[in-house]
Amino acid sequence: MTTIVGISGSLRAGSYNAALLRTAAQVMPTGVSLEIMSIKGIPLYDGDLEAREGIPQAVVKLKDRIAASDGLLLVTPEYNNGIPGVFKNVIDWLSRPPPDIARVFGNLPTAVIGASPGGFGTILAQNAWLPVLRTLGTQPWNGGRLLVSRASSVFNEAGEMVDEKIKAQLQQFLLGFANFIQSQSPQ
Repeated sequence: MTTIVGISGSLRAGSYNAALLRTAAQVMPTGVSLEIMSIKGIPLYDGDLEAREGIPQAVVKLKDRIAASDGLLLVTPEYNNGIPGVFKNVIDWLSRPPPDIARVFGNLPTAVIGASPGGFGTILAQNAWLPVLRTLGTQPWNGGRLLVSRASSVFNEAGEMVDEKIKAQLQQFLLGFANFIQSQSPQ
């Protein structure tokens, strides 16, 4: 079975991106599982903290899960036309110490999707992730885009996706990403 780790870059309880990630877990293609991981409990990166106490246990757990996966799905909000600080902070911790970058991210198929209450989805945040993902040595999947705009009409108050057209687009995106992952695996 192909395993993908999915991370939402929002801490908000009613996050549209967390709802998008939960929906993704429900509509994964046959033979593919999505393990949802949380960024809660990860402190702000501080080199002094790292030197004094080492890598926080929440970071170690997330690093190990990503390293053991076949792919990574980042579900990103867009704040002020860019990557949310809390999400970038997590990636910064995951890249510590530098020798671990290849173990955690090296050649890992990675996709980025996102939801926004605005009309442009998360196009600028998704674009801003590309140089970060290249620097980490991932294999970004560029075969599709999923930009969920006007998210308040896509999800109900319980965080369930009610827009069947977007759900079908999500399924197609995930199928394409799963096929990309499988094409990258050693035969």
